[in-house]
Amino acid sequence: MVGFSNIARASFFIWIFLIGQGRAQEVDSRRQPQSLSRLTGPITLDGEIDEAAWELIEPVPIVLYTPVYLGEQTEDTEIRFGYDDSNLYISGRMYDSDPSGIRANTFMRDTFSGDDYLAVIVDSYNDFETALAFTVNPNGARGDRLIAGDAEYTGSGAPFNSDWNAHWDVATRRTDEGWFVEVRIPFSTLGFQAESDEVVMGLITYRAIARKNERHLWPQISPAYGAFSFAKPSFAQRVTLKGVRPGTPLYLTPYVLGGLKTRPILRSPPEVGEARWETGESQTREVGIDLKYSPSSNLAVDVTVNTDFAQVEADNQQINLTRFSLFFPEKRQFFQERSSTFDFGTGGRSDRLFFSRRIGLEAGEIVRIYGGARAVGRLGGLDFGVLNMQTAPHGGHAGENMGVLRMKQQVFNPYSSVGGMLTTRIGTRGENNIAYGLDAEIRLFGDEYLTVKWAQTFDEVVEERGVVDAALLRTRFERRRDEGVSYYGEYGRVGPDYLPRLGFQARSDFSFYAGELKYQWFAGPKSSLRHITVVTNTSHYYRNKDNTAESRSIKPEVRFQSKSNGVLSFGLESSFESVREPFRIVGFSVAPGEYWFHEATASWRLPRTLLARGELGGSAGTFYNGRRVSGRFRPRVILSKHVEVHPGFEVNRFELPDKALTTQLAQLKIDFALNTHLSLSTLTQYNSTVDQTSINARMRYHFREGTDLWVVYNEGLNFERTNGLDPRLPLSAGRTMMIKYSHTFGF
Repeated sequence: MVGFSNIARASFFIWIFLIGQGRAQEVDSRRQPQSLSRLTGPITLDGEIDEAAWELIEPVPIVLYTPVYLGEQTEDTEIRFGYDDSNLYISGRMYDSDPSGIRANTFMRDTFSGDDYLAVIVDSYNDFETALAFTVNPNGARGDRLIAGDAEYTGSGAPFNSDWNAHWDVATRRTDEGWFVEVRIPFSTLGFQAESDEVVMGLITYRAIARKNERHLWPQISPAYGAFSFAKPSFAQRVTLKGVRPGTPLYLTPYVLGGLKTRPILRSPPEVGEARWETGESQTREVGIDLKYSPSSNLAVDVTVNTDFAQVEADNQQINLTRFSLFFPEKRQFFQERSSTFDFGTGGRSDRLFFSRRIGLEAGEIVRIYGGARAVGRLGGLDFGVLNMQTAPHGGHAGENMGVLRMKQQVFNPYSSVGGMLTTRIGTRGENNIAYGLDAEIRLFGDEYLTVKWAQTFDEVVEERGVVDAALLRTRFERRRDEGVSYYGEYGRVGPDYLPRLGFQARSDFSFYAGELKYQWFAGPKSSLRHITVVTNTSHYYRNKDNTAESRSIKPEVRFQSKSNGVLSFGLESSFESVREPFRIVGFSVAPGEYWFHEATASWRLPRTLLARGELGGSAGTFYNGRRVSGRFRPRVILSKHVEVHPGFEVNRFELPDKALTTQLAQLKIDFALNTHLSLSTLTQYNSTVDQTSINARMRYHFREGTDLWVVYNEGLNFERTNGLDPRLPLSAGRTMMIKYSHTFGF
């Protein structure tokens, strides 16, 4: 038996080794750099693709990614790459046997509307983890986004950031043969590292044919490696470029802004008379400037003075059904540049050591930012980022200085790293806060990864009882793969004195255990299904003080994804909440006690390539000492290539022992685009928990990259005006109109 045990043990480790080697060999074939073709002549960016320089370049070998991996392509696709001293060029000939079927549904930037499109993904720093993605549809509408975390959809959320915008150019043309595109991306936009006059990058490109749900891809990447395996930097084809100039561009973008703000003011009655509402007005006149400079190809520096974010889209409202704070993502452009460098997730999709919305926002109110600077770059295998911002006094408190330092070094292999972060929040009101963190993400073998994170805070207000009490620890072991078995197990602990004032932490003083087991298999080429997924995850929170359970949950779920990219899912969830202090939630009080919830869920996501698409879902079950039925409907309808409508409605019906109530959240977003220069986006939202409607309208005229005119209108409307008050509330809860012009000068 001992001999058999040794053989079994040896066989197991050999099997693990072969798994790791199998993936290594698959990736190594793409890691052998190919020489990218240098253009032999100038390119006129007009979508014609008629220059002789293009004909001397061979198109990349395309394979079919979806609907059937390595199946037969129904249309011909020719994509070529070339470069000169300063730019990367891409040409695409997207032939189509039915040109009338080509989808070109929008002129809006960063909007996917079920279009045909060409995408290019560039791992310019050759770090196997981050990349820049550029897309263009037949109308010439562009999209650009950042890719982080090797395009892995982990517990921290989606690995894409579409709020980032860059300097690049495109030209498209449509004929009776199909549609054609030329793309020019400056190396100053990409950034790179050069060694001995040679640059190595990773490239991926694909064409989407919406009506057929076809994706033509280069290089060959299996869908088994995640929902976004077609965009994974680690699977990109490595290419070499020689003799390119890094460039040291300097962009100055001054802005001028003017606006008018009105708000209702309740005037107290004199000795004789009645209280009344009056309108208070204030005018805004601002100037400021942003500077962007790249002193070298692997370093980008941004400086901002009197920072303004007037044109940022309003947050999507949420209804909070928990006793913890809501999380809203960052949308401000200044904080988007290589934002993944500053990632330091500490649990779930929200908890993090650094949360940029802490800068310039306080309890939902805007705080003036005097200015600041940021530098991000890469040196060898080291990613680094430095950020420092100064805010003005606000709410009777002095201004604050906020700083972040992040470093992450690649170790062992291209998929592993160790790093650290330091954050500071310094003011004069006696609440200085310093936090540091250390993290490691190691690919052990095959698709198995180990993540370890440690963070500690020092706060003037908090009397830390010890290192552990002011610290956070998180460990996670997982298998990242979309075919067959995948899993993760996680442990975490947060001390009672851990307080990252420049981060986000939903809970405090707890220990955490979680896990997930998933099995996914791909259907055959004759099936209408693409894959079927069975998954079960569970999480458990315990109070550190007495090791009693605070929250628990377990959720089994099954998902069916069709080859047309629709998804149907069904799930059951059992959860537990231990409440020791009463709290209010959406209009009723929850008394202390221990509560079990049991709920059934279902959702249906229509294929994204349809002209009318979206998501329909709902749930029903117990909720504390009552019952809850919820439903949500989030369609997107393309009326024309100029107009797209995004309505949304969410409703919750609560049946409690002493009362019944309903909450509603309605949204209506309408995008108008005359062309790629002139657009108008409106977002109207109604939240029944506050009986208020908000309107956000943004008109943009885009002269050229970096030069824009914005007209922004915001207003809140009181629907429940009586509300037991005398005098009753005015219809308008406040109104703002802003006009902003920014112009970029390049040197």
